[in-house]
Order: sequence, then structure tokens, then C-alpha cells
Amino acid sequence: MDAYMLDGNAVAGLLREVFAVEMTTATATCGECGAAGPVGALRVFRGAGIVMRCGRCDAAMVTIAEGDGRMCLGLPGVRMLQIAL
Repeated sequence: MDAYMLDGNAVAGLLREVFAVEMTTATATCGECGAAGPVGALRVFRGAGIVMRCGRCDAAMVTIAEGDGRMCLGLPGVRMLQIAL
């Protein structure tokens, strides 16, 4: 396993800061391959920022960068995000 790879649960606290609900149990559908599963199961790569990738096709689904008191969240590969209320 890659030393820089974790699973989506590694950023639970970070996601909690952005969303008012538990996000690791939300269901994300990949825009590339259509795989659907919990955000907590996405593969997380940390470097200058965070990239969360699909476990089936490796597409970048979520990007997160922090700096200057701001957080930039991108969902380039998420077709749908289902959040329990």
C-alpha cells in the first residue's frame, strides 16, 4: 500500500468542518465509472492538498486544499452525492 494513501475516514474531521452532517457515510457516485459507495471508502492521497479517488477506477472525485484561512473543495468526479439528513 502507498505510504501516502489512506481511506476517506482519515478526513472525517475536515469534512465535518465544511458540512453540518457526517460525510463519511454519505454516498458518492463516481462520474467516470458509476461506482457508488460511502465517502469513507474513497482512497485519500495527501500531498500539497488532498485528493479522494474512486476505489474502482481511480478517478479524482474530491479535491481539498487549505491556505490563507480558506478551504477550497472541488467535486470534479462526483456525479451525485447522497447525504442523510
